[in-house]
Amino acid sequence: MIVREIESLLLEYSRSFRSVVLVGPRQSGKTTLAKACFPGKPYVSLENPDMLELANQDPRGFLSGFSRGAILDEIQRAPQLFNYLQEILDNTEEDGLFILTGSNNILLQENISQTLAGRIGILDLLPLSYREIRELVKGLSLSELIVRGFYPEIYHKNRNPQIWYQSYIRTYLERDVRQIKQIENTLLFQKFLRLCAGSVGQQVNYASLSNDCGIDVRTVHSWLSVLENSFVLYRLQPFHQNFKKRLVKSPKIYFVDTGLACALLNIKSKDELSNSHFKGALVENFVVSECLKNKQNLNPYDRKFYYWRDNNGTEIDLIIEEGSTISPVEIKSAQTYSNDFSRSMKKFMLYSGTAHGTIVYDGSAGFKGSDGIDLLNWKDFLCM
Repeated sequence: MIVREIESLLLEYSRSFRSVVLVGPRQSGKTTLAKACFPGKPYVSLENPDMLELANQDPRGFLSGFSRGAILDEIQRAPQLFNYLQEILDNTEEDGLFILTGSNNILLQENISQTLAGRIGILDLLPLSYREIRELVKGLSLSELIVRGFYPEIYHKNRNPQIWYQSYIRTYLERDVRQIKQIENTLLFQKFLRLCAGSVGQQVNYASLSNDCGIDVRTVHSWLSVLENSFVLYRLQPFHQNFKKRLVKSPKIYFVDTGLACALLNIKSKDELSNSHFKGALVENFVVSECLKNKQNLNPYDRKFYYWRDNNGTEIDLIIEEGSTISPVEIKSAQTYSNDFSRSMKKFMLYSGTAHGTIVYDGSAGFKGSDGIDLLNWKDFLCM
Protein backbone atom coordinates (compact mmCIF):
# COMPACT_ATOMS: atom_id res chain seq x y z
CA MET A 1 0.00 0.00 0.00
CA ILE A 2 1.24 3.50 -0.87
CA VAL A 3 1.46 5.63 2.27
CA ARG A 4 -0.90 8.57 1.97
CA GLU A 5 0.29 11.89 3.36
CA ILE A 6 -3.17 12.70 4.70
CA GLU A 7 -3.05 9.67 7.03
CA SER A 8 -1.69 11.57 10.04
CA LEU A 9 -4.32 14.27 9.52
CA LEU A 10 -7.10 11.66 9.37
CA LEU A 11 -5.93 10.15 12.66
CA GLU A 12 -5.73 13.60 14.24
CA TYR A 13 -9.30 14.36 13.11
CA SER A 14 -10.48 11.05 14.56
CA ARG A 15 -9.16 12.22 17.95
CA SER A 16 -10.83 15.63 17.58
CA PHE A 17 -14.32 14.79 16.27
CA ARG A 18 -16.89 12.16 17.13
CA SER A 19 -17.07 11.26 13.44
CA VAL A 20 -14.95 11.95 10.36
CA VAL A 21 -16.00 11.94 6.73
CA LEU A 22 -13.45 11.29 4.01
CA VAL A 23 -14.65 12.79 0.74
CA GLY A 24 -13.11 12.45 -2.70
CA PRO A 25 -13.53 11.14 -6.22
CA ARG A 26 -14.44 7.53 -6.78
CA GLN A 27 -11.34 5.30 -6.74
CA SER A 28 -9.14 7.86 -4.98
CA GLY A 29 -8.34 5.36 -2.19
CA LYS A 30 -10.82 6.38 0.52
CA THR A 31 -11.80 2.82 1.47
CA THR A 32 -8.23 1.54 1.50
CA LEU A 33 -7.09 4.43 3.69
CA ALA A 34 -10.01 4.14 6.13
CA LYS A 35 -9.45 0.39 6.57
CA ALA A 36 -5.71 0.87 7.07
CA CYS A 37 -6.13 3.62 9.67
CA PHE A 38 -8.98 1.93 11.59
CA PRO A 39 -8.40 -1.84 11.28
CA GLY A 40 -10.47 -2.58 14.38
CA LYS A 41 -13.68 -1.06 13.03
CA PRO A 42 -16.19 -3.15 11.08
CA TYR A 43 -16.50 -2.14 7.45
CA VAL A 44 -19.83 -1.70 5.65
CA SER A 45 -20.21 -0.79 1.99
CA LEU A 46 -23.47 0.92 1.13
CA GLU A 47 -22.80 -0.01 -2.48
CA ASN A 48 -23.86 -3.49 -1.37
CA PRO A 49 -27.59 -3.77 -2.25
CA ASP A 50 -28.40 -5.85 0.85
CA MET A 51 -26.71 -3.40 3.21
CA LEU A 52 -28.27 -0.44 1.44
CA GLU A 53 -31.75 -1.94 1.69
CA LEU A 54 -31.27 -2.64 5.40
CA ALA A 55 -30.02 0.91 6.01
CA ASN A 56 -32.99 2.36 4.11
CA GLN A 57 -35.68 0.20 5.69
CA ASP A 58 -34.50 0.30 9.30
CA PRO A 59 -31.78 2.95 9.80
CA ARG A 60 -32.01 2.85 13.60
CA GLY A 61 -31.71 -0.92 13.67
CA PHE A 62 -28.89 -0.82 11.12
CA LEU A 63 -26.80 1.57 13.23
CA SER A 64 -27.58 -0.23 16.49
CA GLY A 65 -25.47 -3.10 15.23
CA PHE A 66 -22.37 -0.91 15.47
CA SER A 67 -22.27 0.18 19.11
CA ARG A 68 -18.48 0.66 18.89
CA GLY A 69 -18.69 2.46 15.57
CA ALA A 70 -17.87 1.43 12.00
CA ILE A 71 -16.55 2.50 8.62
CA LEU A 72 -19.57 3.34 6.47
CA ASP A 73 -18.54 3.51 2.82
CA GLU A 74 -20.39 5.71 0.27
CA ILE A 75 -22.63 7.11 2.99
CA GLN A 76 -24.40 9.48 0.58
CA ARG A 77 -26.32 6.50 -0.80
CA ALA A 78 -28.28 6.27 2.46
CA PRO A 79 -28.93 9.90 3.44
CA GLN A 80 -31.54 8.99 6.05
CA LEU A 81 -28.72 7.57 8.21
CA PHE A 82 -27.52 11.09 8.97
CA ASN A 83 -30.53 11.88 11.17
CA TYR A 84 -29.92 8.79 13.29
CA LEU A 85 -26.16 9.37 13.38
CA GLN A 86 -26.86 12.79 14.89
CA GLU A 87 -28.61 11.19 17.84
CA ILE A 88 -25.82 8.65 18.37
CA LEU A 89 -23.07 11.26 18.19
CA ASP A 90 -24.92 13.59 20.56
CA ASN A 91 -25.10 10.80 23.14
CA THR A 92 -21.46 9.69 23.06
CA GLU A 93 -18.22 11.10 24.37
CA GLU A 94 -16.15 8.82 22.13
CA ASP A 95 -14.19 10.48 19.34
CA GLY A 96 -13.71 8.83 15.96
CA LEU A 97 -16.73 6.58 16.46
CA PHE A 98 -17.89 6.50 12.83
CA ILE A 99 -15.62 6.95 9.83
CA LEU A 100 -17.67 7.86 6.78
CA THR A 101 -16.61 8.01 3.14
CA GLY A 102 -18.36 9.50 0.13
CA SER A 103 -17.80 10.53 -3.46
CA ASN A 104 -20.75 12.89 -3.85
CA ASN A 105 -19.87 16.19 -2.24
CA ILE A 106 -23.23 17.86 -2.96
CA LEU A 107 -25.33 15.26 -1.13
CA LEU A 108 -22.81 14.94 1.68
CA GLN A 109 -22.59 18.67 2.32
CA GLU A 110 -26.39 19.00 2.32
CA ASN A 111 -26.82 16.28 4.91
CA ILE A 112 -23.87 17.27 7.07
CA SER A 113 -24.90 20.92 7.24
CA GLN A 114 -28.46 19.94 8.20
CA THR A 115 -27.71 17.30 10.82
CA LEU A 116 -24.04 16.91 11.76
CA ALA A 117 -22.56 20.40 11.76
CA GLY A 118 -20.01 20.71 14.58
CA ARG A 119 -20.01 16.98 15.21
CA ILE A 120 -17.99 15.84 12.24
CA GLY A 121 -14.62 16.61 10.66
CA ILE A 122 -14.39 16.69 6.86
CA LEU A 123 -11.31 15.80 4.82
CA ASP A 124 -10.85 15.63 1.05
CA LEU A 125 -8.83 12.73 -0.36
CA LEU A 126 -7.73 13.39 -3.93
CA PRO A 127 -5.83 10.96 -6.19
CA LEU A 128 -2.18 10.21 -5.44
CA SER A 129 0.21 13.13 -5.37
CA TYR A 130 3.66 13.13 -6.92
CA ARG A 131 5.11 13.42 -3.41
CA GLU A 132 3.40 10.12 -2.51
CA ILE A 133 4.62 8.13 -5.50
CA ARG A 134 7.96 9.75 -6.35
CA GLU A 135 9.92 6.67 -5.23
CA LEU A 136 7.82 4.48 -7.56
CA VAL A 137 8.09 6.63 -10.69
CA LYS A 138 11.73 7.72 -10.78
CA GLY A 139 12.09 6.63 -14.40
CA LEU A 140 8.98 8.40 -15.72
CA SER A 141 9.15 11.72 -17.52
CA LEU A 142 6.78 14.59 -16.77
CA SER A 143 4.81 13.78 -19.95
CA GLU A 144 4.46 10.14 -18.94
CA LEU A 145 3.19 11.10 -15.50
CA ILE A 146 0.63 13.49 -16.94
CA VAL A 147 -0.76 10.88 -19.35
CA ARG A 148 -0.75 8.10 -16.78
CA GLY A 149 -2.56 10.15 -14.15
CA PHE A 150 -2.61 9.50 -10.44
CA TYR A 151 -5.41 7.15 -9.49
CA PRO A 152 -4.15 4.50 -7.04
CA GLU A 153 -5.33 1.43 -8.93
CA ILE A 154 -3.22 2.37 -11.95
CA TYR A 155 -0.16 2.03 -9.72
CA HIS A 156 -1.30 -0.77 -7.39
CA LYS A 157 -2.40 -3.03 -10.24
CA ASN A 158 -0.24 -1.62 -13.06
CA ARG A 159 -3.36 -0.92 -15.13
CA ASN A 160 -3.34 0.29 -18.72
CA PRO A 161 -4.40 3.95 -18.25
CA GLN A 162 -6.25 4.16 -21.58
CA ILE A 163 -8.47 1.16 -20.77
CA TRP A 164 -8.90 2.13 -17.12
CA TYR A 165 -9.95 5.73 -17.78
CA GLN A 166 -12.52 4.79 -20.42
CA SER A 167 -14.18 2.51 -17.89
CA TYR A 168 -13.91 5.21 -15.22
CA ILE A 169 -15.61 7.77 -17.47
CA ARG A 170 -18.44 5.39 -18.28
CA THR A 171 -18.97 4.47 -14.62
CA TYR A 172 -18.89 8.12 -13.59
CA LEU A 173 -21.46 9.11 -16.22
CA GLU A 174 -23.80 6.21 -15.63
CA ARG A 175 -23.74 6.24 -11.81
CA ASP A 176 -22.46 9.38 -10.16
CA VAL A 177 -23.84 11.99 -12.56
CA ARG A 178 -27.31 10.53 -12.51
CA GLN A 179 -27.26 10.32 -8.72
CA ILE A 180 -26.19 13.95 -8.33
CA LYS A 181 -28.41 15.71 -10.84
CA GLN A 182 -30.42 12.96 -12.54
CA ILE A 183 -29.04 14.00 -15.92
CA GLU A 184 -30.67 11.70 -18.45
CA ASN A 185 -28.79 12.71 -21.59
CA THR A 186 -25.41 11.26 -20.68
CA LEU A 187 -24.14 11.50 -24.27
CA LEU A 188 -24.63 15.26 -24.20
CA PHE A 189 -23.05 15.45 -20.76
CA GLN A 190 -20.07 13.44 -22.03
CA LYS A 191 -19.68 15.93 -24.88
CA PHE A 192 -19.74 18.71 -22.31
CA LEU A 193 -17.09 16.88 -20.29
CA ARG A 194 -14.83 16.61 -23.35
CA LEU A 195 -15.32 20.30 -24.13
CA CYS A 196 -14.21 21.08 -20.59
CA ALA A 197 -11.09 18.98 -21.13
CA GLY A 198 -10.41 21.06 -24.23
CA SER A 199 -10.61 24.18 -22.06
CA VAL A 200 -7.95 23.14 -19.53
CA GLY A 201 -5.94 26.12 -18.37
CA GLN A 202 -8.36 28.58 -19.99
CA GLN A 203 -10.88 30.98 -18.53
CA VAL A 204 -14.37 29.53 -18.46
CA ASN A 205 -16.35 30.74 -21.46
CA TYR A 206 -19.92 30.01 -20.39
CA ALA A 207 -21.47 31.28 -23.64
CA SER A 208 -19.15 29.15 -25.78
CA LEU A 209 -19.88 25.99 -23.77
CA SER A 210 -23.57 26.79 -24.04
CA ASN A 211 -23.46 27.21 -27.83
CA ASP A 212 -21.21 24.20 -28.47
CA CYS A 213 -23.43 21.89 -26.42
CA GLY A 214 -26.80 23.38 -27.30
CA ILE A 215 -27.73 23.99 -23.67
CA ASP A 216 -28.57 27.20 -21.84
CA VAL A 217 -26.05 29.06 -19.70
CA ARG A 218 -27.87 28.09 -16.50
CA THR A 219 -27.33 24.43 -17.38
CA VAL A 220 -23.63 25.13 -18.05
CA HIS A 221 -23.29 26.51 -14.52
CA SER A 222 -25.21 23.54 -13.11
CA TRP A 223 -23.10 20.96 -14.94
CA LEU A 224 -19.84 22.65 -13.97
CA SER A 225 -21.03 22.46 -10.38
CA VAL A 226 -21.67 18.72 -10.83
CA LEU A 227 -18.15 18.20 -12.18
CA GLU A 228 -16.60 20.25 -9.39
CA ASN A 229 -18.56 18.58 -6.60
CA SER A 230 -17.69 15.10 -7.88
CA PHE A 231 -14.01 16.08 -7.92
CA VAL A 232 -13.53 15.99 -11.67
CA LEU A 233 -12.89 19.71 -12.17
CA TYR A 234 -11.31 22.47 -10.17
CA ARG A 235 -12.10 26.11 -10.92
CA LEU A 236 -9.19 28.39 -10.08
CA GLN A 237 -10.54 31.81 -9.17
CA PRO A 238 -8.94 35.11 -10.25
CA PHE A 239 -6.92 36.99 -7.64
CA HIS A 240 -8.98 39.62 -5.86
CA GLN A 241 -6.43 42.48 -5.79
CA ASN A 242 -6.29 44.60 -8.92
CA PHE A 243 -3.25 46.83 -8.20
CA LYS A 244 -5.05 49.56 -10.15
CA LYS A 245 -5.35 47.26 -13.15
CA ARG A 246 -8.54 46.07 -14.84
CA LEU A 247 -8.76 42.33 -14.33
CA VAL A 248 -10.58 39.40 -15.89
CA LYS A 249 -13.13 37.88 -13.53
CA SER A 250 -13.78 34.41 -14.92
CA PRO A 251 -12.24 31.35 -13.23
CA LYS A 252 -9.96 28.95 -15.10
CA ILE A 253 -10.70 25.26 -15.59
CA TYR A 254 -8.36 22.52 -14.39
CA PHE A 255 -8.93 18.79 -13.99
CA VAL A 256 -8.19 17.22 -10.62
CA ASP A 257 -6.44 14.38 -12.50
CA THR A 258 -4.43 14.94 -15.68
CA GLY A 259 -4.79 11.32 -16.78
CA LEU A 260 -8.56 11.76 -16.99
CA ALA A 261 -8.10 14.99 -18.98
CA CYS A 262 -5.73 13.20 -21.39
CA ALA A 263 -8.19 10.33 -21.84
CA LEU A 264 -10.97 12.80 -22.71
CA LEU A 265 -8.63 14.53 -25.17
CA ASN A 266 -7.61 11.15 -26.68
CA ILE A 267 -3.96 11.70 -25.76
CA LYS A 268 -2.62 8.18 -25.20
CA SER A 269 1.17 8.51 -24.91
CA LYS A 270 3.99 10.88 -24.00
CA ASP A 271 4.75 11.34 -27.71
CA GLU A 272 1.17 12.36 -28.44
CA LEU A 273 1.30 14.78 -25.54
CA SER A 274 4.62 16.25 -26.73
CA ASN A 275 3.10 16.93 -30.16
CA SER A 276 -0.19 18.24 -28.80
CA HIS A 277 -1.08 21.91 -28.55
CA PHE A 278 -2.53 21.00 -25.13
CA LYS A 279 0.91 20.20 -23.69
CA GLY A 280 1.53 23.58 -22.05
CA ALA A 281 -1.96 23.67 -20.56
CA LEU A 282 -1.66 20.12 -19.21
CA VAL A 283 1.72 20.82 -17.62
CA GLU A 284 0.14 23.86 -15.99
CA ASN A 285 -2.81 21.68 -14.93
CA PHE A 286 -0.40 19.15 -13.42
CA VAL A 287 1.39 21.69 -11.21
CA VAL A 288 -1.86 23.36 -10.09
CA SER A 289 -3.53 20.04 -9.22
CA GLU A 290 -0.41 18.89 -7.32
CA CYS A 291 -0.48 22.08 -5.27
CA LEU A 292 -4.14 21.41 -4.50
CA LYS A 293 -3.37 17.83 -3.38
CA ASN A 294 -0.52 18.99 -1.16
CA LYS A 295 -2.81 21.56 0.47
CA GLN A 296 -5.49 18.95 1.24
CA ASN A 297 -2.96 16.38 2.47
CA LEU A 298 -0.93 18.69 4.69
CA ASN A 299 -3.82 20.87 5.93
CA PRO A 300 -2.53 24.45 5.55
CA TYR A 301 -5.96 26.03 5.89
CA ASP A 302 -4.71 29.55 5.28
CA ARG A 303 -3.27 28.60 1.88
CA LYS A 304 -5.40 29.74 -1.05
CA PHE A 305 -4.81 29.52 -4.79
CA TYR A 306 -5.60 32.03 -7.53
CA TYR A 307 -4.42 33.18 -10.92
CA TRP A 308 -3.97 36.80 -12.05
CA ARG A 309 -4.58 38.35 -15.45
CA ASP A 310 -5.14 41.96 -16.43
CA ASN A 311 -6.94 43.24 -19.51
CA ASN A 312 -3.60 43.72 -21.31
CA GLY A 313 -2.85 40.00 -21.22
CA THR A 314 -0.29 39.99 -18.41
CA GLU A 315 -0.92 36.75 -16.56
CA ILE A 316 0.48 34.80 -13.61
CA ASP A 317 -0.47 31.12 -13.72
CA LEU A 318 -0.68 30.58 -9.97
CA ILE A 319 -0.73 32.85 -6.94
CA ILE A 320 -0.35 31.19 -3.55
CA GLU A 321 -1.77 33.29 -0.76
CA GLU A 322 -0.85 32.46 2.84
CA GLY A 323 -2.06 35.03 5.31
CA SER A 324 -0.76 38.38 4.09
CA THR A 325 1.93 36.81 1.88
CA ILE A 326 1.44 36.20 -1.83
CA SER A 327 3.79 34.05 -3.92
CA PRO A 328 3.43 34.29 -7.71
CA VAL A 329 4.33 31.19 -9.74
CA GLU A 330 4.79 30.89 -13.51
CA ILE A 331 4.58 27.38 -15.00
CA LYS A 332 6.43 26.43 -18.19
CA SER A 333 6.51 23.12 -20.06
CA ALA A 334 9.93 23.77 -21.66
CA GLN A 335 13.17 22.09 -20.56
CA THR A 336 15.32 25.06 -21.54
CA TYR A 337 15.22 28.37 -19.72
CA SER A 338 14.42 31.54 -21.65
CA ASN A 339 14.56 35.12 -20.45
CA ASP A 340 11.01 35.50 -21.78
CA PHE A 341 9.82 33.29 -18.92
CA SER A 342 10.13 36.14 -16.44
CA ARG A 343 8.41 38.88 -18.46
CA SER A 344 4.97 38.60 -16.83
CA MET A 345 6.53 37.89 -13.45
CA LYS A 346 8.53 41.12 -13.47
CA LYS A 347 5.43 43.13 -14.37
CA PHE A 348 3.40 41.51 -11.61
CA MET A 349 6.14 42.06 -9.05
CA LEU A 350 6.28 45.72 -10.07
CA TYR A 351 2.49 46.13 -9.82
CA SER A 352 2.08 44.26 -6.54
CA GLY A 353 5.28 45.17 -4.72
CA THR A 354 6.00 41.45 -4.24
CA ALA A 355 9.71 40.83 -3.75
CA HIS A 356 9.86 37.17 -4.73
CA GLY A 357 8.50 34.96 -7.51
CA THR A 358 9.10 31.45 -8.84
CA ILE A 359 9.29 30.02 -12.33
CA VAL A 360 8.64 26.28 -12.52
CA TYR A 361 9.75 24.35 -15.60
CA ASP A 362 10.80 20.90 -16.83
CA GLY A 363 14.53 21.61 -17.01
CA SER A 364 17.17 20.41 -14.58
CA ALA A 365 19.00 23.69 -13.97
CA GLY A 366 17.89 26.00 -11.20
CA PHE A 367 18.96 29.27 -9.67
CA LYS A 368 18.03 32.03 -7.25
CA GLY A 369 17.89 35.22 -9.29
CA SER A 370 19.25 38.51 -8.06
CA ASP A 371 15.96 40.08 -9.18
CA GLY A 372 14.01 37.93 -6.71
CA ILE A 373 12.85 35.41 -9.32
CA ASP A 374 13.86 31.79 -8.69
CA LEU A 375 13.96 29.05 -11.32
CA LEU A 376 13.00 25.57 -10.12
CA ASN A 377 12.43 22.17 -11.66
CA TRP A 378 8.85 21.06 -11.02
CA LYS A 379 10.01 18.19 -8.76
CA ASP A 380 11.91 20.56 -6.50
CA PHE A 381 8.96 22.94 -6.38
CA LEU A 382 6.39 20.29 -5.48
CA CYS A 383 8.57 18.65 -2.84
CA MET A 384 9.62 21.83 -1.01
